[in-house]
Amino acid sequence: MDFSIIIDNLPLYFEGLWTTTWLVGLALVIGLAVSIPLAITRNSSNYLLMLPSWAFIYFFRGTPLLVQLYLIYYGMNQFFPVVGTLWEHAWFCALAAFVLNTSAYTAEIIRGAINGLPKGEVEAAKAYGMSKAKTYYRIILPSALRRALPAYSNEVIFMLHGSAVAGIVTILDLTGAARLVNSRAYAPFESFIAAGMFYMALTFIILWVFKVAEKRFLAYLRPLS
Repeated sequence: MDFSIIIDNLPLYFEGLWTTTWLVGLALVIGLAVSIPLAITRNSSNYLLMLPSWAFIYFFRGTPLLVQLYLIYYGMNQFFPVVGTLWEHAWFCALAAFVLNTSAYTAEIIRGAINGLPKGEVEAAKAYGMSKAKTYYRIILPSALRRALPAYSNEVIFMLHGSAVAGIVTILDLTGAARLVNSRAYAPFESFIAAGMFYMALTFIILWVFKVAEKRFLAYLRPLS
């Protein structure tokens, strides 16, 4: 194994690391904001609200992220001219695909957390005279989002690993950097093992952050010793 290949290309890997970090981070923030109303409408008894949410979640959970990225990156110009718009940029297409994909999965996670809430919490809010909107805002969503943390940590990690497809559409993320190094040095093992180590480091950081968050926000669920 030639470590000099990795060392000589560290600036390229760090550039890819930065691209992966901000792209995934922004997609997760926007996707979380989109997933909350999706989860609420998915639980609605009104079919005009429930069916569109169900169709959205079913489609983006039922198709691979790579296919979704290809549809957006190569297919948007069939519906409107993309030249001169954000859609002509590969990073924006990747961001859109990531947001749509993670919002669908996160919506199901939040919906499951909402459905798993103890009925006593909701009944207490109703007894207190809270409206349905205030009950969601003050009781249901805060409790559901806290309880969803363990499952959502898996989605964040899956999104990080799934972001490797961004390198296929000319984006210089970690995988794209590894592909470029391999094309220059013809050393696939060194090129991709370095990218893999960066992905692993990011994964451990994410796990640590969620462990701290779960310890803080789920402390009330732990049994008293």
